[in-house]
Amino acid sequence: MRMKARATMVALVPALLFAAVGCSSTNTPATGKAPDPKGSAGSASAAPGAPAPSAAAAGSAAPKTGGSRLERSALAQGDLPGYQVSAQGKNPNAPDGQPQADKKACQPLADIMGDKPDPSARETLSRGIGSQKQLGLAVSASVSSYSESDAKALISRLKSAVAACGTGFAAKVEKQTGAYREIRPAAYRTGGDESVSWTMTAAAEGVSAQVHLVVVREGDTVVRLTALNVAGAAQQKAQVPQEVADKQLEKIQKAR
Repeated sequence: MRMKARATMVALVPALLFAAVGCSSTNTPATGKAPDPKGSAGSASAAPGAPAPSAAAAGSAAPKTGGSRLERSALAQGDLPGYQVSAQGKNPNAPDGQPQADKKACQPLADIMGDKPDPSARETLSRGIGSQKQLGLAVSASVSSYSESDAKALISRLKSAVAACGTGFAAKVEKQTGAYREIRPAAYRTGGDESVSWTMTAAAEGVSAQVHLVVVREGDTVVRLTALNVAGAAQQKAQVPQEVADKQLEKIQKAR
């Protein structure tokens, strides 16, 4: 996978999706470093079957816990056996703002690719999750606080956008552009009050990959889960691991 194309594509998925590449990907560049969110050099890769590096060794910050309800809701290292959880900060060279879709009906799907699920989020905490069970699988999990009415409206907009945008759309953030196609609803079991799940193919500069997204509302809190196989080709499907979704919802319910 060419580095420039890969960097462009990852700029248009949730910001911390690639914080876990170092503990999940075996397809890294010759430098031994994998790109972190939005294209900067990140953590070293793990060899197949080897334990994932610690958050400190991987160059990513350990998630903070305690404090506010949202902080208690976010995943932390140790919550998920077989996974590395990190809270790497945003690359200062990364583009700012939410991606802008070329089709109005698809803007909710472009928004969900940004640093927060949509502009009405009051606060968002994100985690990068690398799988030691499935090498190459990178997952992001974010929790966002909303007014309950705004949280309900977000789920409704996403359901409408998934139904309306099956043929795809393009999105741009600053000077970086990506395309999303083959957008399909996907059955997925979750807790929470309501949810929406879909798959799509993300593409940039001739490079493409399958992406799976799950968005769940629990009261006034919104969970966004995204999975992508960073080592695979476009035909290699990714799915948000069920244990990640279950643990994330469990933490939110306990924090409430």
